[in-house]
Parts: sequence; structure tokens; C-alpha cells
Amino acid sequence: MKECIGMLLAGGEGKRLGLLTHHLAKPAVPFGGKYRIIDFTLSNCTNSSIFTVGVLTQYSPLELTKHIGNGQPWEMNRSDGGVTVLSPYTAKHGGDWYSGTADAIYQNIHFIEQYNPKYVLVMSGDHIYQMDYRKLLKQHKETKADATISVIEVPWDEASRFGILNTNDDLSIYEFEEKPENPKNNLASMGIYVFTWEVLKSYLIKDAKQKSSSHDFGKDIIPAMLNDDLKIYAYKFEGYWKDVGTIQSYWEANMDLLKENSELDLDNKNWRIYTNNSNFPPQFICDRAEVKNSIINDGCKILGGVIEQSVLFHNVEVHNDAIITQSIVHSGVKIGKNCVLDRVIVMENTTIPDGTHLVANPDEDPIVVKQEILEQKSIVIGGENR
Repeated sequence: MKECIGMLLAGGEGKRLGLLTHHLAKPAVPFGGKYRIIDFTLSNCTNSSIFTVGVLTQYSPLELTKHIGNGQPWEMNRSDGGVTVLSPYTAKHGGDWYSGTADAIYQNIHFIEQYNPKYVLVMSGDHIYQMDYRKLLKQHKETKADATISVIEVPWDEASRFGILNTNDDLSIYEFEEKPENPKNNLASMGIYVFTWEVLKSYLIKDAKQKSSSHDFGKDIIPAMLNDDLKIYAYKFEGYWKDVGTIQSYWEANMDLLKENSELDLDNKNWRIYTNNSNFPPQFICDRAEVKNSIINDGCKILGGVIEQSVLFHNVEVHNDAIITQSIVHSGVKIGKNCVLDRVIVMENTTIPDGTHLVANPDEDPIVVKQEILEQKSIVIGGENR
């Protein structure tokens, strides 16, 4: 018996991320110079001593599965527990795609039951945050809750974009509103839940029989529990959390890393973010290059130019007189001479020809560019092909 196991929902298609998720699951999108988005949730599990985790994949899982491997970076390469990738094809004897977040857990009841847990932690693999799940579990046990939902205060003018939880003074939840037009408070669900397993199991089985259900935690399971007057509490999380579901929010989260005294501290030795190690040699920055407030990773060759407030992944090459500002450059990119990149996201293994100028309009999303687009001589800027 394991007291608590984790179930990590990682099947997101991430349509709003456009080219970044064209052939890639959202949790596998590169982030922060050397990580992938899912690294944050997996590392939270490791740092919270949760070493039995099922990762539920669906959309374009190949790169994600390859990245997770046997779980070694997160100390989950264990014979007892560890990390297990669960696809909908194997979950139901060749069955259907997951039809919702709750259905994904339902299809894997047999996986959970083999560990006979008292509690199940349900997480999403597409958020950037550093969270100690032990504190969430501790509150769940102290309140003798059936379910505990992690929440974070969001700006009032953004509250209508989220699932909002209305609570009593003791943080017991009496109502859940999905993207309300006139929210009563600004406590937004983070999509992180702790359930007492026997309670959740009964609701999953009941919900699976409801043909009219969307089989979703926020839309179906939580409202059903509230309707039955179960004990459901909110856990208030204080710290950095960002749903990087759009090009703009993805760019913002990367830029947040460069802020002085950033809440998102990737150098915190007490709460490390783990990932697969690179085998690239150390970075090389020549005397002619000027680098300001940027992240430059191993294998990079900065042969000239100016790099300011940007994030460069492994093995990036920058040539003379290039100017790169507020940009994100993925691994294997080569940037030619006299290039100008301002608020641009360059995808893996792209070669930017000499003299290319890409400048995003200040009131529009950053430009995303990849090799195929350059070869077609067509770059999407401000919704137009140029």
C-alpha cells in the first residue's frame, strides 16, 4: 500500500500554442533554456517525495514518452512504483481516446488499484510552478476532506477566464463556477486535486455510466460531489504559477526567468527542477559578442552580435552583428550575420539566413518561426503572411 500516488494528465494538444505544438504534446514543449514544461510537475513530485506517478498521454506522445524514459532524472526509475506512461490504447484493452480528464483516470483505475492508495493526487503536466504537494496533502488529511482543490488568487479582471471556487471562511467550497461572467471571488482552480481514493473511485464509476457527461473533473466530478454535500476544501497556493497555454503566456513565462528577484527560481538548490542532462560542451562567447541579462546554455557559440533579455537553449549559433532581444531560441538554431530578432520564438534546428529581420509588433503575440516556414519564404506576423 502506498499512501498517495500521482496521476499526471499530459495529453494536452495545446492548440493555442500554434506551431509549438504542431507535432508535439504541450507538456513536451521546451522551456527555460534546457527544460520541458512537464519537468516542473515531475520535479514537484520528486521534491514532495511522491515517487509513484502515472503519466497519462494522448496527443503526439512520442517525444514526451522519449523524454520521460525510465524516470531517472526524477529518481523514478524504481522497481516498486516509479513513473509509468499510460496511453489510452493500453488503458482499455485497445479502447478509446480519453474523453475527458475524469475519463482518463477512470480508464486507469486498474493501475491505481495495484498500489491500494489512500489518496490520489491529480495534476496537470502543462503548467509552470514549484509546489510542495506535501502541504496540500497535509491540509487534506487535517480537514478530513473528500477532495481538496489547489487554488491561486488571480487578478480580478482575469477571473472570468478560469474555473472559480466560491468558499466559506474555513475554505470549504460551496460552489464551482466555470469561467463566470461575474465572478464572486478570484480564487481560481489550478487543476491540482487530492482525492480520498475510495470516494473518487465511486464517482468515476458513476460518471462513466452517464452518457450526457463530459467526464471532466471541473464540469462533472466536482459539481457532483458538491451536490452530494461532500467535504471539499480549497488549498491556497502562494507562489509562481502560470498556465502557458498561449504564445503570449509562454513567452511571458520565459521572460519571467530573467527578472530580478523572480518568483520562479530555477537555481533553488532546495527545490531543483530536474531534466535530462545534455552532452554538449560548455558555451563559447567571443570577445566581440555582447550578452546582457540572458540565459545561454551549453553548446552555444556566440560568435558576435548583441543578445539581450533572451533565452537560448543548447547548441545555438549566433554570428556577427546579429541583434537578439526578448527572444526564445530553441536548440540547434543557427542565426546568421546581420539578423535582427525582437520578440521572436525560433523553433528547433532552424537556420535564420543572413540579414533576416523579424520584429513583432508590440501589441501582438511574439512571432514563432520554424524551418519549414522559412523555406516557404512565408512568416506569420500579426495574423498575416509576409
